[in-house]
Amino acid sequence: MSTLSGVAVSPGRARGPVARVAEAAGEPPRAPAPADRDAEAARIAPAAEAVAARLDALAAAAHGEAADILLTTAAMAKDPALAGEAERLVTAEGVPAPRAVFDAAAGFSRSLTAAGGYLAERVRDIQDVRDRIVAELLGVAPPGVPQLSTPSVLVARDLAPADTAGLDPATVLALVTEQGGPTSHTAILARALGIPAVVAVRGLLDLGAEALLVDGDAGTVEPADPRAPVVTASRRAAEWNGTGATADGHRVAILGNIGSVADARAAVSAGAHGAGLFRTEFCYLDAPAEPSVDEQRAAYAAVLEPFAGTPVVVRTLDAGADKPLPFLAPEPEPNPALGVRGLRVAYDRPEVLDRQLDAIAAAAADTGAVVSVMAPMVATAAEAAWFAERARAAGIGRAGVMIEVPAAALAAREILEVTDFVSVGTNDLAQYTFAADRQLGAVAALNDPGQPALLRLIALVGEAARAAGKPAGVCGEAAADPRLARVLVGLGMTSLSMNAAAIAPVGAALTATTLAECEAAARLALAGG
Repeated sequence: MSTLSGVAVSPGRARGPVARVAEAAGEPPRAPAPADRDAEAARIAPAAEAVAARLDALAAAAHGEAADILLTTAAMAKDPALAGEAERLVTAEGVPAPRAVFDAAAGFSRSLTAAGGYLAERVRDIQDVRDRIVAELLGVAPPGVPQLSTPSVLVARDLAPADTAGLDPATVLALVTEQGGPTSHTAILARALGIPAVVAVRGLLDLGAEALLVDGDAGTVEPADPRAPVVTASRRAAEWNGTGATADGHRVAILGNIGSVADARAAVSAGAHGAGLFRTEFCYLDAPAEPSVDEQRAAYAAVLEPFAGTPVVVRTLDAGADKPLPFLAPEPEPNPALGVRGLRVAYDRPEVLDRQLDAIAAAAADTGAVVSVMAPMVATAAEAAWFAERARAAGIGRAGVMIEVPAAALAAREILEVTDFVSVGTNDLAQYTFAADRQLGAVAALNDPGQPALLRLIALVGEAARAAGKPAGVCGEAAADPRLARVLVGLGMTSLSMNAAAIAPVGAALTATTLAECEAAARLALAGG
């Protein structure tokens, strides 16, 4: 029996019986045509409402990132555009309701895939909603995680975000998928829940083992004796004294990634020294028109309030062709991931950026949070200088940029001459460095943040920051890995920002390590060791 390898995305080891996640039944038939098209079409909206209601109920019982994901999926189920297109297919073409929902969702999925970036990442959500509505119409059980009577290793082709959000660490020993990548919802929530996980394991579903031993540190999966005792997952929970420093006193700020009030409260409760990434897109994504300065001010203040007196880095609007907002009226692009997104949007609509900066400055004054701002998708020092000038004109004293494209890493010295700090977004930096879609399981190994080529770019940023005497942090998922956190500190990173569940484990890992040991780990990682 062979050992399979994948991408390790959440540490720990566990052994136990296999529980397979049920997959969707497949494409519903196109025939027979309904005798009463209007009555058949009328079945669709109630089915979608029933699915949304169940997802809302799951969200009410969840919290933090899991609740946010469930609410987002429920909102997709409620979307009248999906139901409306399916109803049209029934009445106009005589397609049975289940098939109509399937075809309507396929059209939406194609559009999202073509858009790329953030919207392409939502295709799995649309497919999940589709499968749930189809199951409701057919009167069968929906695909997803089975009820677990005993602790088990969960095995799946892939997991929908809603399924992942509902996992119970008390019964899920480990999580293994054949698809997925290190920045997928599956990976992020597995880390947040402390469940060992390995993704992108080719051949997993053909393995046929009754029990598995999963190593979330090495990224391996191997058959186990089903008669062997269950080994409960080893958790990353660690004793942390709350200080942001290595064992020999080298200071490292341990920060939280936030995008909602719930995230902010969770980060503070976990002991974060502040927030290294406040995503502001939540204020825009569902808005038919640009929110007013007062609306933005109130929304930002609610998230900043738990951080009174502590530092928060607010990322300005990360939108564009890959996250189209109606009021921005983006032009169609052949390759949105390489098009007008992030700060590039502000060149055509600087007034949108200026209003957001005004709202951020006002929210900071309202709450007492020590606010800095940073711009996404910056490629040159000229872009960085343009942003910093506008931020300071709005009364915001500290301005920085995200290092998300290789050009910015290579120009880090020049960028730091015109900004106060930089922050490395490892998720996008890996994607652009390796030309590998971070949601595509087939290339998941390339998006592993431990890849030497990626680390060498981060090392350039660290060297530039040391030379300038300015801070450089990491706010991608790489910062949430205690082992990789040591490497990042050794590369010169002065802050690490992560989800709330990773704060104590990362903090504890650093307090048990000297700076010299971090630097040695960095040298080894750069060499591919």
